[in-house]
Order: sequence, then structure tokens, then C-alpha cells
Amino acid sequence: MTGNGSTPGGERLRVLLAIPDFPLVGAGLRATIEAELDMTIVGATAAGGPTLPALLGAVPADVVVTECLPMSREGCSAFGLIETIRGTLPTLKILALDLRAGSESFGLALKAGADGFLTREAEPADVVAALRCLRRGETYVSPALVTQMVNTYVLRSPEHVLEDAYETLSDREREVLLLAAVGHTNREIAKALHLGEGTVHAKRSAIMSKLGVHDRVELLKYALRRGYLEVAEL
Repeated sequence: MTGNGSTPGGERLRVLLAIPDFPLVGAGLRATIEAELDMTIVGATAAGGPTLPALLGAVPADVVVTECLPMSREGCSAFGLIETIRGTLPTLKILALDLRAGSESFGLALKAGADGFLTREAEPADVVAALRCLRRGETYVSPALVTQMVNTYVLRSPEHVLEDAYETLSDREREVLLLAAVGHTNREIAKALHLGEGTVHAKRSAIMSKLGVHDRVELLKYALRRGYLEVAEL
């Protein structure tokens, strides 16, 4: 028990769990949170389940812990859930857990309105640290992701100078970028832009090279980070 995050007046942080029906995960989170003198579980339901809206309105919670699904067109509903929670209760803190996918989802989760993000490798101490961080009004990202972000966005830049590679793209390449980022295939892009598939493939390769990305996930993260796409458009 860390017990070093007591709130003013001795009030406990009220946590609502909105996670998949994985008994082991739920039991682990409950045990971790309830072991802290300054935290308590006030309710639990399935992520995206029909009882969540009612619980949000009836249970006085400070933080809701919910899940991020794999980053795919179907999985974007998880981020829609985060947006719904944020729109319904703007002051409620949201801690997103990536239980099944990978660290690539953190950008979308934070963009959708989450205040913190934990990967599936998180230890019990990380959960406690994240909740206390959110209570202080700060954003929490798993330490491993912070290192990854530094390596990706700073250390890779020559002489640590960040240039706007987007400005080097042609208008047609920018059109291909946005369509590719949201999951369209080369054939679909070719049809939409009245181009040959070979031309689309060449432009897509040129875009990847200019932006320094290696796959669609990184392309999507780039477009979201720079504001060329919004989560609501996915």
C-alpha cells in the first residue's frame, strides 16, 4: 500500500470501472485500487454497456476507467465512447486502458478526450500513479510511451530540428495521405481520385518517405497529431 496520495479533508478518489467482462482484469483493478486508503470503487459495468449512461448520471465518480479497443475502423467505437463520456460529464477524468491492442492507440485515446493512458503491460503501481496524476489535473501516459514519443518525435529529427515535412507534399499527395490514413486501399484511392493503382502506390511510398513513417498506423497518428484529421471523421 503506497498510501501517499490522500486528498484534502481525507476524501477518497471515487473510481468507476467501465471495462470488458474479464474477471481477472476486474479483480486485479479492484484489488489494486481498494488497497489504497485514498481511493474507492463506486461502481462497475461493461465498457460500452447499456448501463453505463445510467451509472454516469447516478454514481458520483471522479474518474472512469475504460478500455481502448484495437485501432481499426470497427474499434473506433471505443474512442467514440470516450468522446461521449467527455461530452456528458466534462469534469470527469478518464483513464484509458489498452488491454488488447498496442501502444499505437494512445494518440487517438487522448485526442478523443482521455486524460490518461495505460498499456496492458502496466503494473499495479502504474494504475495508482495514473489515478493520482489525474486527480491533480495532470495528463498521464505510461513511462514506456513517453520514451517512445521522445525517440519518435525528437531523437529521429536531424540535429533535433523538427521540420514540417507536410509542406513538401504536393496537393495530390496530401489527398492520398488523408485517404490512406483512414484506411482506404490503393484501389479505393485510385478510384476516388481517378488515378492508376500504380500511381497511387508510388505516391503513397513517396509520402511515407517524406514524412518518415512506415505504416498506416503511423500515418494516421501523424494526421491526427497535426490536426489534418479529427477523431470524429474516422
